[in-house]
This record gives sequence, C-alpha cells and structure tokens, in this order.
Amino acid sequence: MTRAAIYARYSSDLQSDASIDDQIRICRKHADREGWSITNSYTDHGLSGSNMMRPGVQMLMQDAANGKFDIVLTEGLDRLSRDQEDIAGIFKRLNFAETKIITLADGEVTDMHIGLKGTMNAIFLKDLAAKTRRGLHGRVEKGKSAGGKTYGYDIVRKLDANGEPIRGDRSINEEQAVIVNRIFKEYAAGHAPKQIATRLNKEGVPCPSGKEWGSSTIYGNRRRGTGIINNELYIGRLIWNRQSFVKDPDTGKRIARLNPENEWVITDVPDLRMVDQELWESVKARQKSLDKPGMRLQDKRRPKHLFSFLLKCGCCGGGYSKISQTHYGCSTARNKGTCDNRLSIHQEKLEHTVLSALQHHFMDDELTKVFCNEYTKHINELRSARNGAINLARKEVEKLEKQRKKAIEAIYAGVPGEEIKDEMIRIKYRREELEAFLASAEEAPVLIHPNMGERYRQEVMALRTSLNSEEHRTEAAELLRGLIDKIVLSPDEAGKKLHIDLHGDLAGILTVATGKEKRMEKEDILLQQIQALTKEDNEQNQQQVKMVAGAGFEPTTFGL
Repeated sequence: MTRAAIYARYSSDLQSDASIDDQIRICRKHADREGWSITNSYTDHGLSGSNMMRPGVQMLMQDAANGKFDIVLTEGLDRLSRDQEDIAGIFKRLNFAETKIITLADGEVTDMHIGLKGTMNAIFLKDLAAKTRRGLHGRVEKGKSAGGKTYGYDIVRKLDANGEPIRGDRSINEEQAVIVNRIFKEYAAGHAPKQIATRLNKEGVPCPSGKEWGSSTIYGNRRRGTGIINNELYIGRLIWNRQSFVKDPDTGKRIARLNPENEWVITDVPDLRMVDQELWESVKARQKSLDKPGMRLQDKRRPKHLFSFLLKCGCCGGGYSKISQTHYGCSTARNKGTCDNRLSIHQEKLEHTVLSALQHHFMDDELTKVFCNEYTKHINELRSARNGAINLARKEVEKLEKQRKKAIEAIYAGVPGEEIKDEMIRIKYRREELEAFLASAEEAPVLIHPNMGERYRQEVMALRTSLNSEEHRTEAAELLRGLIDKIVLSPDEAGKKLHIDLHGDLAGILTVATGKEKRMEKEDILLQQIQALTKEDNEQNQQQVKMVAGAGFEPTTFGL
C-alpha cells in the first residue's frame, strides 16, 4: 500500500487551528479514496509560508529523507511554501528521496507546477505586502496606529456605523504615563538605564512585555527609535517606515534595516503627547554627550565612585584605580611594573581631601569674583569684536548697493559704459564676497552678565545639599564630575606622601556659572586653563592640593 504523509499550515492571525483540522480532514478523505495509508500528519500553526524555519516542514523533510513515506499530500502547493527558491528546494529534495508531492488543487506536482505556481505564489506575496503597506501608510497619515501596542497607551475599541471595528485609535494610559515620565526624569538626572530598571522591578512595576524591566527596554536603539526614551510618540510625533525587514536567504530570519530618513512617514499627534519638550531635549542632550566621536570607553561607563576614571598617576600618566575595597593605587605600577609609584591612598581620605579643598578654595569670594570678572570681560570683548565685524560688513553692502545704483543712473544719463565697467565689476565681486561672509556668519550670543560670579556661587551651594541627598545624589555627582578634568596624584620628593593636583574642566565651570545646559567648547572660552590658584596642607592627610576649579561639598565617601 502507498504510504502518504499529510502537511497542513495556516499563517494568518485571523485563522485558527480549525483551518489545520479542515485541511487534514479533506486530505484524509482523498487518501481513503485512493487507497493510501496515512503514516503521519505534519503541521505548522500561524507561520508564514515564506519562511523555511518551520518545525513541521523541517520534520517532514527529515522523515522523507529517511524513506518513511512515498507521497506528501497537501491542500495546495502554497501550503508547503510561497517562496520560489524554497519550493524548488523542497521539490528537488523530495525527488531525490523518491517522494512525490500531490496537491488537492493540482494533482501530482511536476517541474512545470514548480515554475508557474512558484512564480504566482511569489507575486502573491509581493502584492500582499504592497497592499498591506499602502493600507498602513494611509492609517498612519490619519494619526492612527500602524500596529503593535506602545507602552503608555491603551487601544481604543469602537465600531463604525456599519458595526465594523475602527482600528488604530489609542488613548493615554495615565498610570503608565507616570512611569514613562519617571523614566525620562531619572535618565535626564544621570541615572543609568540598569539602575532605573532595577528600581522598577523592585517596586513591582509591570514591564511592557509583562516580564521584568531591562536596560534595553529603557535605552533601546537611538537610531532605530526603539526603547522608552527614544520613542517620539511620547512627544506627539508618530513615525512609521523608519525601518524595513528583509529575509536572510541563509537563515530564513527577518533582518531589520534602517530606511533613509526621507522615506519616513511622520505625523503629528499632539493629543497623544505625555512628555514635555524640555524633558525630551534634556534626555537627548545626555545621550549625545555619551556618543561623542573618539570618546573613551571609561567616559561612557557609569562611574562606581565619585572620582572613578578621573584619577591619574603623576609619574606615568596611567590611571589610579581600586587596588582593594578601600584604597586607590597606580594601575601601571601594579599591572605592568613600569612605574615606580607604589603609594596608595584611602578612598575616604581622598574624597575628604578633594572636597574640602574645593570648598575652601574655589568658594573663596575674592577668587571667584576675580575669575568671573576677568572671564566676562574677555569673552564680551571677543563677542563685541565679532559682532562688530558683521555690522561693518552689512554697512559696506549697503554702501556698495548705493554705488551700484549711482553707476546705473550714470549710464542712463549718457556716460559711456566702458568708463564705469571696471567699477561695476569691482562692486559686484566685493558684494558677493561680503554676502557669502554674512550668510555663514552668526552673531555671538547675548553678552554674559557681570553678576555671573554670584550666579555660580548660588548654583554650587545648591550642589552641596544635593550631593548628600539620596534622591539627587546621582545628578549632583555627575555635575560635580563635569567640573573636574582630572585629579593627578604624585609622590613628594621623599616619596612618602602624595600631592593632589586638581585640573578643572573650565567649560563645565562656566556652564554652571552662566546657567546654560549646553557645555561651551573650550576653544571658544580660553586658550588655556587656569593654573594653580593656591595650596594648602591638609591637616588630616598631610597632603597638598593645588586648585584649578571646584565647588564646596560635605566631606564623605560616595558610592554611585
């Protein structure tokens, strides 16, 4: 008796297991009429026919190779596969195993069926994809969802006049919106995605997937717009077609590819906004600061302690890192043996010394006043000179325009064109040169107010309280680290004690002083850093500290 195996599959979410049962039932009736014995039935539930990575079809091919049946019986050729390459491969391998393919629609499958039906099935898939995309495109342009559920929103279920469901409408879930805003605020304040996820899990806050929160759920991929803090729907911008999916011919898996930005479909949906623009911009600025070209790995990593990655050896230039739970030491001296600096320093003593020095020196009224006044004077002079050059260029353009009009009037009055030809050419080229300069020139920002020093003092005094507050410690510590470029630890002449040299990040200091969110570029500020302002022996540690910049805080040990 001829042995037959049945294969059944459905792919649409609108279908169900009943579709599988129906296919098997009509195949069994056909086999009974032909007098074939059914050895097994192979099924794939809810899987696309364009993918060969289906357990049912893979098991079918394996059993065919082992000679377990003589015929593969299926409702139609498209049940086995809709891909031209895949159906040809199935046909080729079954022929090699001396197994026939018989469909209820076409009978025994031959090479002609593979060529024609395979082409028709491939065209069907392409047309189906095009129609689906066209429908989704129209839905997105109306401000409706193109599919999928976004955390923070509920699906609105309602019917039209004909009783048909209206798809794509959403409303804000107020409880989840609170969580979304919390994530944005904590990230903008300097908290790592991993820290945020850990706290949410400890509090039992449900994750979008229904499982546990992870850092990738929060951060995602900025270029692809994935992750909570990258989803522009939270600011009322619906973006569709940001990426497309193609099938890997080797694995059969879908691979995401970013589409050109000019192909994106963007629709404003202000009624779905839940995050204000200022908070969104703050998050984007922090992401950008962690994604600068040439940025070192340690600059992107979350510092475990207050001065992690800022400590440098004054002998070899290498880093000072933790050599025990409580002490810092030169990494080069201990790992490579090429540095002679074997002195170590206690973490608590180091932080106490640095913070005390910052408090006593850079919070000095006279020093702060002198620094801010000199900086303000210098920058205002540079900006005035730049703006003055722009104003002069504008006046010269007006003057040249008047000269050009006079020359034209002279020609109308009868003056030969040859006599003023050279003058007209000069005016033309000079005007083009000035207009090119003005097109690329930008006026310098508003002049810095002379009371910048007082503003700086108020800001750093606020940091003192924040650094000792559990709620604001991360944000305050990140700002403090922004004021310090590096801390250099060098042995004294006797080689028994360490000198501590603080090198301030002037751009960070002036950001606090001017109250601006965006850090100024060092080249636009001064050509060199402020050098050692003063020295002081620390009574507790007997170590010297040379100040460049800083702020005042409570002396304590900080674990971030």
